[in-house]
Amino acid sequence: RESDRRAWTPVSYTVTRQNATVQGLIEGKAYFFRIAAENLIGMGPFTETTKEIVIRDPITVPDRPEDLEVKAVTKNSVTLTWNPPKYNGGSDITMYVLESRLIGKDKFHKVTKEKMLDRKYTVEGLKEGDTYEYRVSACNIVGQGKPSFCTKPITCKDEIAPPTLDLDFRDKLIVRVGEAFSLTGRYSGKPAPKVTWLKDDCVLKQDDRIKIQTTPTTLCLGVLKSVREDTGKYCVTVENSTGSRKGFCQVNVVDRPSPPVGPVIFDEVYKDHMVVSWKPPLDDGGSEITNYIIEKKDTHKDLWMPVTSASVKTTCKVPKLLEGREYQIRIYAENLYGISDPLISDEMKAKDRFRVPDAPEQPIIKDVTKDSAVVVWNKPYDGGKPITNYIVEKKETMATRWVRVTKDPIFPGTKFKVPDLLEGCEYEFRVSAENEIGVGDPSPPSKPIFARDPIAKPSPPVNPEAVDKTKNSVDLSWQPPRHDGNGKIIGYLIEYQKVGDEEWKKANLTADSCPETKYKVTGLTEGLTYKFRVKAANAAGESDPAHVPDPVEVKDRLEPPELILDANMAREQHVKAGDTLRLSAVIKGVPFPKVTWKKEDHEVSPKADIEVTGVGSKLEIRNTVHEDGGMYSLTVENPAGSKTVSVKVVVLDKPGPPRNLKVSDVRCDSCYLTWMEPEDDGGSVITNYVVERKDVASAQWVAISSSSKKRSHMAKYLIEGTQYQFRVAAENQFGRGPYVETLKPIKAIDPLHPPGPPKNLHHVDVDKTEVSLAWNRPDRDGGAEITGYLVEYQEDGADEWTKFQTVPMLDCVVTGL
Repeated sequence: RESDRRAWTPVSYTVTRQNATVQGLIEGKAYFFRIAAENLIGMGPFTETTKEIVIRDPITVPDRPEDLEVKAVTKNSVTLTWNPPKYNGGSDITMYVLESRLIGKDKFHKVTKEKMLDRKYTVEGLKEGDTYEYRVSACNIVGQGKPSFCTKPITCKDEIAPPTLDLDFRDKLIVRVGEAFSLTGRYSGKPAPKVTWLKDDCVLKQDDRIKIQTTPTTLCLGVLKSVREDTGKYCVTVENSTGSRKGFCQVNVVDRPSPPVGPVIFDEVYKDHMVVSWKPPLDDGGSEITNYIIEKKDTHKDLWMPVTSASVKTTCKVPKLLEGREYQIRIYAENLYGISDPLISDEMKAKDRFRVPDAPEQPIIKDVTKDSAVVVWNKPYDGGKPITNYIVEKKETMATRWVRVTKDPIFPGTKFKVPDLLEGCEYEFRVSAENEIGVGDPSPPSKPIFARDPIAKPSPPVNPEAVDKTKNSVDLSWQPPRHDGNGKIIGYLIEYQKVGDEEWKKANLTADSCPETKYKVTGLTEGLTYKFRVKAANAAGESDPAHVPDPVEVKDRLEPPELILDANMAREQHVKAGDTLRLSAVIKGVPFPKVTWKKEDHEVSPKADIEVTGVGSKLEIRNTVHEDGGMYSLTVENPAGSKTVSVKVVVLDKPGPPRNLKVSDVRCDSCYLTWMEPEDDGGSVITNYVVERKDVASAQWVAISSSSKKRSHMAKYLIEGTQYQFRVAAENQFGRGPYVETLKPIKAIDPLHPPGPPKNLHHVDVDKTEVSLAWNRPDRDGGAEITGYLVEYQEDGADEWTKFQTVPMLDCVVTGL
């Protein structure tokens, strides 16, 4: 029963052991218990507990505390924290005991003296450099529990941690002028870091607008009433002895732009419109200029009229003006954040203010020839409008009328080559400039000039040389002079001198007789040696002479023949029948060699066309036939020697007929054909033979083989008794050659043999002058029907047999004996 109640509550009626477990009790309440024994007769008296029993778990010492950690270390102190035990032993914790052990010693010593229930403790008064380990125990009403696990060895020294930085702002920040902004963040580090703020790499200092606030863990930069100059790159640096960290923010303080930059320039002014231009604002307010607003005002009125409010260019056409009125222009710049103050122009009257160009200065004349001259001038003032054309005029000095030298525009160059002058005439030139307003005054006339070529003597010819010679002539060649003296080269004078003489003789009397850069000097004496020189001539005279380097001995030049073969003169030349055969070669030699073509050491066929030129020879045979094949040779010969080349020509054609066609082993249904290859294979390998047969009674040939490569064939499937003809042709890649036929028809029958002897010859009757005979048919008939039996007799003792007669039957009566 509960101690504060009178009623008992049964726990169990059937306990046979001497113990029992009472369940369903309430923790913290006090109970009394009683027990009675029972047998068959009945229940005995109860025995009661002497005092009340309070229900609670049994109390033990607490478990070990958990998570003992070192929170801070300096050179003379250590700060530790821990968590309570998982189980307090059934009784509240009354205090914690913290112990330490100097590394190298055996015993732990109590650090805390008073009762301590806090789970954080700073051990002070330690010696710098010493190393300790710590443990902590929990105590309850029963006593002190197990100590916690030891910390790692801790050396007393100031703790170091690199700076950290956690910013509350992004990389970019846009702020309107007049607004405040702040840059904040958090930082840490050991030892405590130094915080520095910079703007555009310059250190920021606190003033009336700029506020800098730093705590041990937070930092803040505040700017009040921002201005455009606050735009820049801001940087915060957190630095201690272990390192530094930086944070950046690009702050853009935006505003409406400043006014456009003046003055307003009037680029063009007309009676009804103007074109004005200006420069962009010096300060765009930190945002791109999106628009210019242009307005105009008649100075006699106070009203500003819009021109355009949608222009991004710094130039604008102002239309709809009244001629003679004065106007002012004002211009605003606009960005995302507003419109600037205006730029106002000076007053400008609406009227045309341009004129024709001024007259150019006196022109200069250069590079005069007999029919042209180059006129050069300087650009004059353009009258306010760009020059679009120059007009060049000419006149003969004694004439009065000026004439334009061309109808085509002359621009933008300030020089012009005037063509079509008359040689020998004296000319003056003048120039006028033209713009869209009109043509300006002409320049003063140039100094007079005569139209004629400025001519000097030419330079000598270049590289004269003797390129050929005979027994009485020398061929010379050279190149034109490098300078013709500005006059046309009329021709060349050639002179020669016999070695040993002083006098030079002319090979030609006038320069125009040798207009080309070569000449054949004739009439020389064989065997003598000569020097040669050449002069060039123009209208101004003759050039200095150019000498042939070495003296030349006059005699025939001998060079042995040389053959340069064309591709068709390879060792073997194949040509298809019917095509054209071409053989050619380049021939060299001095004197030019004699050319001879031969085939197999004989004259070539009359159908061959042979052509000999000064540089080579060509043989050509059209519509070639097989007989045109063979070994062709080309011989070239002169006094210095000879040379021969040969080429084998193969005319590719159909093969000739096979040879020796024979038929053997004739049977009633087959025969065997053999032949020999053609004498002429057409220049190509025989690929196959075609075999055909024909019944003599038919006009139609029938192919019995068309792909055989052998020179024999078994003709099968003949009809017995029928007469056949056979023919064979050879084929190569160029076609089928002619057929060869059997000489006479072949009859399809088995071969005949004499029959065998009759069998069983015997007499059946005998008379005095005659004998009756009988016999049987022979075993073999020899391949043909037996037509009769020849009966012969012989007198006994005689040598010869006497023929009696031939009978068709198997019996006979021999008479006349």
